[in-house]
Amino acid sequence: MPRFMEVALCGLGILLLSPLLLLVALLLKCCSPGPVLFRQQRLGYQGRPFELLKFRSMVHGERVPGLPLTTSGDRRVTRIGQFLRYTKLDEMPQLWNVIRGDMALVGPRPEVPAYFRYHPRLFALALQQRPGITDACTLHLRREENLLALTEDPQRYYIETLLPRKLSASIRECWHRTFWRDLRVILATVIPWLAFLGPRADFRLLADLYTLPAAPTGARTGRGRQAAAAAAHAHDDVAGNRVELGA
Repeated sequence: MPRFMEVALCGLGILLLSPLLLLVALLLKCCSPGPVLFRQQRLGYQGRPFELLKFRSMVHGERVPGLPLTTSGDRRVTRIGQFLRYTKLDEMPQLWNVIRGDMALVGPRPEVPAYFRYHPRLFALALQQRPGITDACTLHLRREENLLALTEDPQRYYIETLLPRKLSASIRECWHRTFWRDLRVILATVIPWLAFLGPRADFRLLADLYTLPAAPTGARTGRGRQAAAAAAHAHDDVAGNRVELGA
């Protein structure tokens, strides 16, 4: 989707949703002590870190211990936070991230820097596009917290199983990106009962990232070629300190 259209849509969205945004902010202030916005460093385009914005859905501070990931039933999530997460209203401040140029409307969900070291080659490929508020992978994993809650070790499952599949799906999505495909993703995100319109994500692992599986014929130019070229320079991206690793 063209950049000017993303900015226009996000600006219009913030204007039209401003009463709702104000209401959510007031409810957070009244019902849960702490700041209205949650700010966290995430990896952006080509590994450059940026500050992601969300409405705060968890208790402020370190009063309740827990994993970096959240699962359904997490004690750190407030009552209003549960509602915000279920309706995805907590993501609305990211419209400002799109206007600032940190994110796109459609693209892979941005991850925290600490996860980069587990799958550097996959990240180097996935981050050849700007992270987004939503994509086909996000639609498929709309209730990711419920999935993680079913595992014995959510952190290990996410790092070893779910994360590489999400990154692989994001890389393949890069090959198929079109304006109309992005529009289908946006409609399926904004109107959940139109989820059938959203394209399917391919979660199969990319086995060898230096010899990528052949991209579809129509995707061997543009983003498809960029993704393939990025594989050859994956180690250069890391060596050049374009990504700041977490602890």
